[in-house]
Amino acid sequence: MFTITKDVYFCYGHRLMNHGGKCRHLHGHSVKAVISISHENLNDQSMVCDFSEVKECVENYVNTHLDHNFLLHKDDPIIPALIQNNERFMVLDEHPTAEVLSKMLFKHLQASGFHVNEVVLWETASASASYRE
Repeated sequence: MFTITKDVYFCYGHRLMNHGGKCRHLHGHSVKAVISISHENLNDQSMVCDFSEVKECVENYVNTHLDHNFLLHKDDPIIPALIQNNERFMVLDEHPTAEVLSKMLFKHLQASGFHVNEVVLWETASASASYRE
């Protein structure tokens, strides 16, 4: 099995409404997403795939949906205030955790035809969450 890894960086804001600690407050993260793509065979250029293809796919999704966006659970009471002030935000059915974001990136890459092995989202330099199937 061959595996390549591509790192992508972006920023987002969120809060975890029902969290017992400080994460229940509005805050942001500068994250690193580590994307692993695997395949048993190499293509005609002796690659799993081109790094630039992974980068383009992920960055298009990130720039449209995640980067410098505020991610909120669908029941968050701050949503009407954000609408009233014409602020950018994205509503999720799940709480906007690093685990959920890693799954979102994984599913997007998979739907785009990549053989995704795992997506690890580093929320801080010492804390990460991952998704794989």
